[in-house]
Amino acid sequence: MDWLLLILQLGMVITWQKCHARDVVQMSTEKVLIKNLLSEYKERGIMGRPVERHHQILTVKFGLSLIQILDLDERNQVLTTNVWVTYEWKDIYMRWNESEFDSIAKIRVPKGSIWEPDIKLYNYADERMEERRDANMVIHSDGTVLWIPQAIFKSVCKIDIMYFPFDIQTCKLKFSTWSYDGGQIDLQEHYGVPTGFELSDYVESNEWNVLKSGVSRNVITYACCPDAPYVDITFMIKIKRKPAFYNYILILPCILLSSLTLVLFWLPPESPAKMQLGMNIFVAFFVLLLLLNESTPPASASIPLIGAYYCLNMIMITLSTFLSVVIVNLYFRGSKSRVPRPIKTIMVDYIAKIMCMHDQVTANNNPGQESFRIVRGGNKKEKNVKYDKVGYFEMQAESSWKEQPNGTLHNDQANSGEQDKMEMSTSFSGHFDNMSSDVKEIKAYLKKMIDKVADKDAKEVIAREWRIVALVLDRLFFFLYFLSIIISVCVVFKNVLFDSTDISELK
Repeated sequence: MDWLLLILQLGMVITWQKCHARDVVQMSTEKVLIKNLLSEYKERGIMGRPVERHHQILTVKFGLSLIQILDLDERNQVLTTNVWVTYEWKDIYMRWNESEFDSIAKIRVPKGSIWEPDIKLYNYADERMEERRDANMVIHSDGTVLWIPQAIFKSVCKIDIMYFPFDIQTCKLKFSTWSYDGGQIDLQEHYGVPTGFELSDYVESNEWNVLKSGVSRNVITYACCPDAPYVDITFMIKIKRKPAFYNYILILPCILLSSLTLVLFWLPPESPAKMQLGMNIFVAFFVLLLLLNESTPPASASIPLIGAYYCLNMIMITLSTFLSVVIVNLYFRGSKSRVPRPIKTIMVDYIAKIMCMHDQVTANNNPGQESFRIVRGGNKKEKNVKYDKVGYFEMQAESSWKEQPNGTLHNDQANSGEQDKMEMSTSFSGHFDNMSSDVKEIKAYLKKMIDKVADKDAKEVIAREWRIVALVLDRLFFFLYFLSIIISVCVVFKNVLFDSTDISELK
């Protein structure tokens, strides 16, 4: 029994020695250093700045390394960025002598084990409680603390979409201590980076190009604390949108539809497609306007020029449809009234020449001029009409008739044979009366037909004049609409050729 107890005690001693030997192996010099520093730091407490005297100013260096632009929400005006935040300050309670600890120059301690500055993003727009991610702090033997945590910041950014999708946005991120004024913590730019954001690890965005970045140090006195100015570090970034995607879904269809509207003024007025095409183009522009509405903020301070361009084109299409109706009505106006002389002079003599339609107008006017001559001649009595001789003899007395060399009667010959041919003359007089009546009817019918043809020609001339005016107006509206398209495109898309700064120039 005793020997069993002895064996048990011996085993317990061996086990304790092994465990003790394992603990001694795990406690390296670095662990001993960290344990000693943190235990002493815990006794002093992590509250309060690590300075010897309370009136001393602690210098904290602050910097940002831009990793990626995650999103720019135009509707809510929020910029989301993925960054590495750099903090650097000196903590006098985290110093050690390197020779006493195997020349250890720096150690790593977890976040929250020592004092850290309460630097906050002033223009934040984030519903999360914590913006930064956990990361260890690197401490040097002289007490210098270097802390580079990852963070995703959501900051308020004023968006100007006037030149969407060729817009350039300038966003700012303002950082400062929340509870320490400038007399307690002096905030400085880290390493004095002149470009603001450090861009060596930047991943280019598919939607935005970084044109410029900068940083500024400001001293501001707030209304709450008039005697204590606060120091802030403000980072600025200027980004330009990549418009390639919008060029194919918004701009190119818009320009093509605008150009298609020109076809309205080339279609002949008698074609029914002249009205249908304008209505179809209007519906297509309305669909594009709905697509644009989904890409732009609805409550923006300014209206994008491309939206104004869409509305302008819809107004122009509506106006072109209205003008097409006017042209069609003029074209089929007929002879209800003559073209006012001033309008005819302006359209035919001036605008037609400017629109290169002089030959076409002249060709259309030639038949009209002949018709005008017919109308003017139809009202005059010509002496060499076929039945004028009949009319002439009709006006003479029967006793004055005489056979002429051409076979007609002369009055002398009639007198010489008056007695012998009385009965024949009576019969011939009756027959001539019948023929004279028929000739009168033929003359009346011919006069009526001539007047009818002349009236028809006159009406045709008036209708042709209205057609010429309609064609000249059609060509005039074409050039005016073409000019308006060129001017509107130049005004709206003048910022297409922005100064494209390469990201490599900023690195």
